[in-house]
Amino acid sequence: MMTNTVTYSIYLTKTLNQQVANFSVLYMKLHNYHWYVKGENFFTLHVKFEELYTEVALHLDTIAERMLALGSVPTATLKEHLEMATIKEATGEENAEQMVEALSEDMENIMKELKIGITLAEDQRDQPTADMLTAIHTSFEKHRWMLSAYLGK
Repeated sequence: MMTNTVTYSIYLTKTLNQQVANFSVLYMKLHNYHWYVKGENFFTLHVKFEELYTEVALHLDTIAERMLALGSVPTATLKEHLEMATIKEATGEENAEQMVEALSEDMENIMKELKIGITLAEDQRDQPTADMLTAIHTSFEKHRWMLSAYLGK
């Protein structure tokens, strides 16, 4: 049983750290979009991007604190985050529609990774971690749906 616990701890740490990295990159990407969005939907998107980066900051902190509670060490440098993240930074060249499209895709990718973490946590009866990841997944599912609806998809 000890080997399973150690293996679980390694996989869980990797999974959660990947989300710490993703949420760090997403936080900055959303700030970029918030600052640089232009066009007829400026007022709508400017506010939405702020709403999202505020939420992402809370999720980032929640995941990192859960890792610390589990005795793991969350990554905390931009270099590590850029190396570990599965989402990409903003290029600074996106128009408003491309910003929304990229966020929708990022949320879809993160939701897939969250499901892996949920399954891993549930398999080891770590319900607090599974519940935390499920709550984040649920929120992102709604945001992704809204972003897709904005794009007319």
